[in-house]
Amino acid sequence: MAEQRDDGKPGSDIEPTGSNAPASQPPMDPDQLEQFRQFQQFQDYLKFTQSQQGNHPAPSPDAGVVQAVPPQQGGQPPAIPPGYQLVPAERRRAPKWLSWLGKKVIAWVLAIVILGVAGTWLYNHFFPNDAGKSSAQLAQEGGGKYQTNHILSTSPYEAVREVYDAVAQNLVPQACGRMDEPVQQKFAQDLGYADCQVAVHELNRKVTSKNDYAESMPSYVSEPLPGDRFTISSCRFGIKGGPALGAFTVQKVEKSQWLIVAHTNEPTPCPAAPPTS
Repeated sequence: MAEQRDDGKPGSDIEPTGSNAPASQPPMDPDQLEQFRQFQQFQDYLKFTQSQQGNHPAPSPDAGVVQAVPPQQGGQPPAIPPGYQLVPAERRRAPKWLSWLGKKVIAWVLAIVILGVAGTWLYNHFFPNDAGKSSAQLAQEGGGKYQTNHILSTSPYEAVREVYDAVAQNLVPQACGRMDEPVQQKFAQDLGYADCQVAVHELNRKVTSKNDYAESMPSYVSEPLPGDRFTISSCRFGIKGGPALGAFTVQKVEKSQWLIVAHTNEPTPCPAAPPTS
């Protein structure tokens, strides 16, 4: 029989034994504890770098577990534990089709720019601006040298008609280039203008019908030519659609061409024109 104590409660001094006894936990290996501590430091460092870049770190698989090593305070990044290193994330490359499309777009833009520059140069080369050029320069550009090239008309009446046509179209080189250089200034002064360029521009403003004006002067008459130098009167042919330009003296020059070598004014308005043959 078991002994009873003075308090009358049997078996109160017996210690629990068997399966109900709590098992004692074995101590953790120091190497494992150090590796665990370094791993948590590495996680803290990754979270800090992601937060500095504005990225929210993904929740760690051990979320909810009490960390043994708290993150460092003061905004300073945790130290990288020994044995670990940061590997920069690989930048995602654009798809090949997108890179190909970008190269094509850049190539087309460059081609359009080059074509635009080349087109502008060609236009300015073949259709130069008359601003800032003298009448002599414009005449030279309008035909080169008649002594060596066929740049003038081979008909004396056509030579004068081309002046009317150029004035109707406001073409300074073609109008002034039909005259000898000294005559260009004389022509302008006779009509009350500073030079041949200004004369062409201002006379063009007075043209009311380009076609009638250009065709008022005939290209050819049936009567024989009076010689290699003679005067053609504008009033003789009754100019229509614009102002009469006076009398032009033409002369036959190299390569059977006709050049305007003199100019004189005529009455304004012209008297009634006689019938032409």
